Amino acid sequence: MDSKPVSKTDSSGFPQDLSYQSGFGNHLASEAIPGALPEGQNSPLICPYGLYAEQISGTSFTSPRKLNLRSWLYRIKPSVTHEPFKPRVPGHGKLVSEFNQSNSSLTPTQLRWKPADLPHSPTDFIDGLYTVCGAGSSFLRHGFAIHMYAANKTMDSCAFCNADGDFLIVPQEGRLWITTECGKLHVSPGEIAVLPQGFRFAVDLPDGQSRGYVAEVFGNHFQLPDLGLIGANGLAAPRDFLVPIAWFEDGSCPGYTIVQKFGGELFTARQDFSPFNVVAWHGNYFPYKYDLGKFCPYNTVLIDHGDPSINTVLTVPTEKPGVALLDFVYIPASILPSQLYE
Repeated sequence: MDSKPVSKTDSSGFPQDLSYQSGFGNHLASEAIPGALPEGQNSPLICPYGLYAEQISGTSFTSPRKLNLRSWLYRIKPSVTHEPFKPRVPGHGKLVSEFNQSNSSLTPTQLRWKPADLPHSPTDFIDGLYTVCGAGSSFLRHGFAIHMYAANKTMDSCAFCNADGDFLIVPQEGRLWITTECGKLHVSPGEIAVLPQGFRFAVDLPDGQSRGYVAEVFGNHFQLPDLGLIGANGLAAPRDFLVPIAWFEDGSCPGYTIVQKFGGELFTARQDFSPFNVVAWHGNYFPYKYDLGKFCPYNTVLIDHGDPSINTVLTVPTEKPGVALLDFVYIPASILPSQLYE
């Protein structure tokens, strides 16, 4: 099987643009080959083209329908056909998912982190990722971690999978070309990407190097905030969230490595094929990206200043109403309004 070219390429060899589906939380479907999606059922005895049906779940099977997250993937070879996972050697040592007094320090001082220095030696996204702060525990399924990354090397014959939580990636410098099991994402500075727990992905660097920030959440997923008295429209519009279309690669890939993050530790397993062999998929659990330039901000027009919550792009709620585990907030430049309806 061969998938069609994505689009025209630039001087770096990467496509100039991509086609996407759109809609936050939508139930979407995509197939790289017409007829690859089964009709009327999810897991027939024999799938079209001899593909294998797999479900990836973002919630428990019995979660309420309005909260249930899952997608069906139809792939050339099952994802479980790999060697047993073993601790990665050499170890990473810079990732934390269990925050306690033995591995963390406390301070009441306000902190912020400038972008990380770019590495001098070859460093891919995995080795360039490190934790700066956090709270809670991935094992207890409650908490978050804030990481930074700096990389100058593409992930070669290697894919990363985070079993601890969701990644929200914010590139500060350098574009990211992210291949996922659902398709490809082209993420530039000024955009964000969310890679849900359990999806395998690989990061290429069209500009040769990149650095930025990563927010990781344990036990829940990013949602759009309620708009309250703002009304039906404003902040981040659901239709502006872009989702990959199906793309796959076939053929033998001897020595391909899967790197799995579990409990903040890295494990590796070898297989002889690319994990990006999903010919078709459907569901509401998938990677996506968002252009912050499309954010519709609100603020006061006469007196005072709005609370920072008014600029929330995505939120991760807790069981207590109105209390978030983590908010991603975007504060755009203040400019004279234009393109307004009067």
